[in-house]
Amino acid sequence: MSSSPAVTISSWVKKATSRARPVGLAGLLALVASCGRSNGPPLVDDRLGVSKAEVHAPIDFTFDSVDDRPVSSEATRGKPTVIAFVNTGSLPAQAQVDFLVVMAKHDADKVNYAAVALEARENREIVELYRKALSIPFPVALADETTTAGGGPFGDVTTVPVTVILDRAGRIVLRVAGRVVKSDELRGALRGL
Repeated sequence: MSSSPAVTISSWVKKATSRARPVGLAGLLALVASCGRSNGPPLVDDRLGVSKAEVHAPIDFTFDSVDDRPVSSEATRGKPTVIAFVNTGSLPAQAQVDFLVVMAKHDADKVNYAAVALEARENREIVELYRKALSIPFPVALADETTTAGGGPFGDVTTVPVTVILDRAGRIVLRVAGRVVKSDELRGALRGL
């Protein structure tokens, strides 16, 4: 038997009014979505497309590099890592890469950077030209079929750009989808990693 809307709204009001501090619109929407769940309050960030999910186990990945520099979990462990999932036809993805290129010029010795193109294998040459045209100093790779289809350890990355920060152990600590993340926001998220 399903609960009536009055019961659902009543439980939501109780949950909402029990909070000690006010929440923004995003917090309110997350609170409504979490009604009926017993796994605690949702983790909320007021910025669109940002996930501050709980830190989980390190992830494993390997992507086919276009320039023989590895883009894998093994190659990135030990330093914080920023990975941008892009495609060659997206201007926002290109803008994201431009921000990472500038950042890498200043701190590539302390942070790993990589771009992963969501392109078919037959477009490898286009991805190589993209890397050269944007003067990308860090590794660029092609995503595997699972990742391109919206699966894999990074989740659905098809709404480019998707920017992910991994900690030194290889755990996702920040994931921003569908918008450009500027340098100051990235540096803030990298602080302390």
